[in-house]
Amino acid sequence: MPSYKQTASSQPLFVHGHKKLSKYDVRPTLFSCCGWHHLYKKPFLESFEETPLLVAVLTYMGYGILTIFGYLRDFLRHWNIEKCHVAREREEQKDFVPLYQDFENFYTRNLYMRIRDNWNRPICSVPGAKMDLVERVSRDYNWTFEHTGKVVKDVINMGSYNYLGFAENTGTCADAAIEATQAYGVGVGSSRCEMGNLDIHEEMEQLVARFLGVESSMTFGMGFATNSMNIPALTGKGCLILSDELNHASLVLGARLSGSTIRVFKHNNMQSLEKLLRDAIVHGQPRTHRPWKKILIVVEGIYSMEGSIVRLPEVIALKKRYKAYLYLDEAHSIGALGPNGRGVVDYFGLDPKDVDIMMGTFTKSFGAAGGYIGGKKELIDYLRRHSHSALYATSMSPPVAQQIITSMKIIMGEDGTTLGRCQKQQLSENTTYFRRKLREMGFIIYGNDDSPVVPMMLYMPAKIGAFGREMLKRNIGTVVVGFPATPIIESRARFCVSAAHTREMLDTVSHPKGCPKHKITLNSMAFSTFISNITNR
Repeated sequence: MPSYKQTASSQPLFVHGHKKLSKYDVRPTLFSCCGWHHLYKKPFLESFEETPLLVAVLTYMGYGILTIFGYLRDFLRHWNIEKCHVAREREEQKDFVPLYQDFENFYTRNLYMRIRDNWNRPICSVPGAKMDLVERVSRDYNWTFEHTGKVVKDVINMGSYNYLGFAENTGTCADAAIEATQAYGVGVGSSRCEMGNLDIHEEMEQLVARFLGVESSMTFGMGFATNSMNIPALTGKGCLILSDELNHASLVLGARLSGSTIRVFKHNNMQSLEKLLRDAIVHGQPRTHRPWKKILIVVEGIYSMEGSIVRLPEVIALKKRYKAYLYLDEAHSIGALGPNGRGVVDYFGLDPKDVDIMMGTFTKSFGAAGGYIGGKKELIDYLRRHSHSALYATSMSPPVAQQIITSMKIIMGEDGTTLGRCQKQQLSENTTYFRRKLREMGFIIYGNDDSPVVPMMLYMPAKIGAFGREMLKRNIGTVVVGFPATPIIESRARFCVSAAHTREMLDTVSHPKGCPKHKITLNSMAFSTFISNITNR
C-alpha cells in the first residue's frame, strides 16, 4: 500500500510509521490537561441507566432456569424420548468430522426457538410507516411455521430504518426509479471495472462526494460488504485497528479479515481510546517494538443497538494529536442527523476533511440499498484498484442508483422543493416527542436525545418474546433483541422513529393501550403506572 508524505497544510492520507515516544517524552493526556467541553457547540446528552441489582439477579436466574431445562430436554432428545428437530449427522456419517457443532447450537435449540416467532415475519407490502404482515402459526413450538392465508393489515412499523420516509412505492423517488428501470433495466450483469460502469453510477458518485463535502467517493451494492471488503484493503499486517466495543459486525469482520492487530476500547470512552493510542505509540508492535505502519480508529456515527452518538469532536482531537487515521461508519447517522442531513459530522459542525474515511449506507435514510466510501481522491483511486467489492462485485442496480440520486437531491434541496428540509425537521420532532413520551411513562430508554434509534430496556428473557407478541396483537411491529446480540442482562426492544410516522401513530405506540405495560412490568419505575392502570379499570 503506498505511503504519502505529510505536508504542513493537510493531514496525511496514509502514514507509513509512527514516531515512538520515549519514556521521558510522555506528556499529560489530552483531556486531563485541557478538558473536552470546548469541543462541543451544544449540550451532548445521553442516558445509560445501570441495570438494577434485583433485575440483574432475576435475569441471571431466568437464563439459568432456561439452561437447566435445555440440558434436560437435550437428555430426552438423546434417548429419543422427545423428537429432535435440529440438524444432526446421519448415522452412516458418524465417523466423519462433524458438520454441525451440537453444543454451539444449544442456545438456538433451547432458548431462541422459544421466541423465534418474533423474528423473520413475512411482510407483504411496502415497509413504510405502516405495513402488512403475512399471518403465520406454529404447531410445533416454533420449529416450523404455516401461513394461514390471512394478512394482518396496517401494522405500525417501528422496526425499519426508514428514517426520512423514502421507503415508498409512490412519489418522486418511485417514479424516478421506474424511469431508470425502463431506460437501463434492473440488472447490470458485470462489475464496475468491466462492462458494468454506467453513467448513472458516475452521476451518483459525484453527487455523494458533493453531499459529503469530500473530494471523491465510490459506491457499492451492499452496505455490509462496504465495511467487510474495504477495511482489508486499507490495513494489513503491521497495522493497528482501534475499534469501539459496540461496532457493527461488518466492521468487526473487516478488521479480522485485514490481518491487522485489533484492540478494543470501551464504548465512547475517550480515556480508554487515548490509553490505547499512547500505549501503541510508546510500545509499538508486540515483540519487535517497531512502530505501527498505520493506526486506524474505527467508530460508528449512531450505534444501532444503543442509540448513542459517537463523541466525534473528541475522537478527531485524539486522532490529530496521535497522528492516527479515522474510519467513520455513518450507516445510521447519514441523512438522519445534522441540519443538512449530512450525518454526525454535520451534527457537530465539523470539517469533513478531518475524517479520513467516511463510510455510510443507502439502506436507511435513502430507502435504497448499498453503501459508499468518501474521502480524498488518492484514497478513492486506491480503493478502485484494490477493493474486492469494486473489482469482483456486480454493479449496483440502476433503479436503486436512481432512488439514491433522487432522495439525496431532495435532502439537499436540489429538487426545487422544501420536502427534504421538512422531512429532516419532522424526524427530529418525532424523535424528541417519542423519547419524551416513553420517559414520562417510566420506561428506561438508552441513547442520545437526538438519536432516532430508541432502545427500551426489557432485561428479562421471558419479556423478549412476550413484548413482541403483545405489541403485534395491537398492530404494532417492533424489533426485540436479546443475548448474544446484547449483554445477557440488557435485553431490549428497539424502536426506529421515522419522519413518516404521524403523531397519532407515535401516541398509539406509547399509550398504555398500545404499549403492553399493563401486562409486562418492564422496570421498577413503571410499576406505579402499572398499578394506576389496573385501578382505573
